[in-house]
Amino acid sequence: MRHVARKRFGQHFLADGSVIDAIVAAIDPRPGQAIVEIGPGLGAMTNPLVERCGRLTVIELDRDLARRLRERPELQVIESDVLRVDFTALAASEPMPLRVVGNLPYNISTPILFHLLASAGVIKDQHFMLQKEVVQRMAANPGVKDYGRLSVMLQWRYDIESVLDVSPEAFEPPPRVDSAVVRMLPYPVAPAVAPALLGELVAVAFSQRRKLLRHTLGRWLEVRGFGGAFDTQRRAEEVPVAQYVALAIEIGGTPT
Repeated sequence: MRHVARKRFGQHFLADGSVIDAIVAAIDPRPGQAIVEIGPGLGAMTNPLVERCGRLTVIELDRDLARRLRERPELQVIESDVLRVDFTALAASEPMPLRVVGNLPYNISTPILFHLLASAGVIKDQHFMLQKEVVQRMAANPGVKDYGRLSVMLQWRYDIESVLDVSPEAFEPPPRVDSAVVRMLPYPVAPAVAPALLGELVAVAFSQRRKLLRHTLGRWLEVRGFGGAFDTQRRAEEVPVAQYVALAIEIGGTPT
């Protein structure tokens, strides 16, 4: 029976064989690796992945799709909202760090990225299909319009690279936006910063991005009694990731 894509799940299924081959080549799965696929759907990437790695853990919210996937003994199926999956606990059952892949639902892609951030220490790499505009923001450098809160909050923990552009015609049904595949490599040693504090600091900085930081972050720092040196005569998009991290550490942003 043919599966009809469900809008509430943001389903757009990959259907172009050459694109699928290019994505799998970028991932380069190897036998025995602990690979987790988010949103396997109809198995477009699942099939070539499992052919090369032997087994696969898949996370699928759609009940009908999950039932089909459970018929395959080489798959461990987790029927769940990915935002409820504890990736750190999942990694504890594996002999090596996780490799996480997927064609992420575009309507909740950012929450998924932030959810995974907490488990970056047990993940070897991540390869995701996302809206191209989101990938551009993730990988943006300071000084350009795409550089913002998402850039900082991911780049402090990952090396991020856009590896492949994908047109809407590669999907069924076609989305209304262009897509791209992003590679995310967690840094081996995480900066000694409290993510919650860094997140608050960055959110304040970019709350009025057209204004100089003295109007936003400067006032926030004054309330905290910060007496250090930080140039607030800049706009938020001009400050490199490392400087935001250093500031958070200086005002007491060490992990709890």
